[in-house]
Parts: sequence; C-alpha cells; structure tokens
Amino acid sequence: MTHGICQLSVIPIRKEPTHQSELVSQLLFGEHFEILQSKESWLRIRLGFDMYEGWIKSEQCIFIDADEYKSLNNEQSCMSYDLVQIMIEEQNMFSVLLGSTLPHFKENTCRLGKNVYRFEGNVKCPEKLQSTRIIVENAYMYQNSPYLWGGRTPFGIDCSGFTQMVFKLSGIRLKRDAWQQAEQGTLIHLIDESLAGDLAFFDNAEGKITHVGIVLDKNKIIHASGKVRVDSLDHHGIFNVDTKTYSHNLRLIKRFVQY
Repeated sequence: MTHGICQLSVIPIRKEPTHQSELVSQLLFGEHFEILQSKESWLRIRLGFDMYEGWIKSEQCIFIDADEYKSLNNEQSCMSYDLVQIMIEEQNMFSVLLGSTLPHFKENTCRLGKNVYRFEGNVKCPEKLQSTRIIVENAYMYQNSPYLWGGRTPFGIDCSGFTQMVFKLSGIRLKRDAWQQAEQGTLIHLIDESLAGDLAFFDNAEGKITHVGIVLDKNKIIHASGKVRVDSLDHHGIFNVDTKTYSHNLRLIKRFVQY
C-alpha cells in the first residue's frame, strides 16, 4: 500500500528509522499520510495535514489506498475536543487525545479504512474562523502541559507543536516547525498593532527562528518553554515572569485571521 492512517492514540515520528533516533513529531489518532519509503519494519512518511516527513513503525498504522487518502485530504476535519476520551472498536477501548482527527465522522462514529469506531465525547468540526477568541480559548486548554521536543499532545508538546495544535482546533492549518510557520500568514510590522491570536516568532544569535508563541491581550504571550506558560511580551521579546529575565528575542509577528 502507498498510504496509511494512525490507529493508535499517538505514534512517535523519528528522524531516522530507529527507536534511538530523535523524536521530530507525533501522529495523533486519525491523521493520514503518504508512504515514501520502507526499510525493514520502518516507513518514511509524509503527513497529509502539514506535509511533514519522518519515520514510523509499520505495525502501528492501518494501510489505506490512494483514493481514501485523497478523500481524507478533501474532507472537513472533525476532532476530539476533550483532553482525553475513550474510543471504542467492537469490544476494544483505548484513549484518544485532544485534537485527534475523527475521519468520516457521523452519528458518533468514525472510520479508518474498513474499521469503524464509536466516539461519544465532545467533537469539533471547525469551519472558517471569524474570531481569534477561539484561538485564545484553545491555547489555554494546553496550559501547564510539559515541554517535549517533537510533542503534539497535552502530555508533552513543543513550541510549534503547541501553536499547530491550537490552530488545528481552530480550523487553521499550520506547518510543523516554527520557521515554517513564520513563512505563513500576514506580517504585522509593529508590536503595538498585534492582536490576541497572532503568532510571535523569535530568533537566536544567528538569526534563525527557533521559537513561536500565541499573542494574548495586555502584552502577554502563551508559549511552550519548559511548560505551556503565560509570560510578558514587548518589542524586545519574551520576559519570563518567574526569572525576571528576557528568554527569547522577538523577530516578527504574523496574523492568520483576516477581518
């Protein structure tokens, strides 16, 4: 088969085809992908959601055909809107996490290939976003989640995984890494013109974008640094409210909701 879909709560995506390799991202239940290469029991994949590439174990997914993959790409995404909820497949039960995709969702069921699952938790099928209020509300759902390089769940998440998942819940597709997200959206030239729901990007000494967070009202920002936390934001960057020092240097601000 040339395509697949995640049937587990979460699948690690590795940089190389070995368990010892760096975690670069995660697949959540219901997210689909194209298979680019196979090596022993590993698959190099490209995600349909953000075109991100990496390696997963072949036994952790369900295979689908190209027509099903195309259908999923064109389908409006419905997602789990609970921190943790139970998914039922016949007599089997397992957990799904906030932001998991529910393919072909209808009347409390979703389908992965030929497998049918029952889900009775909170479901969100976001359409075109009209207000940034929901972005801020979704961001606070991840507050205090521990930082995890490559993570995309409330139980471990990195800075760009955080922004990507918050915007996914809000019906907006962001790419995976901070530098990729910085290439999307509309540039805001002055911090005084920024609004809650904008993304602020930060660079290192070499000028490379290495961090991203979501702008809040009253010169605040919510971002994943040690944990998902709220700090102060000004034209210099992020001022850590605990250490009373600047932790990140502001590079630019982008807007993703146009009025």
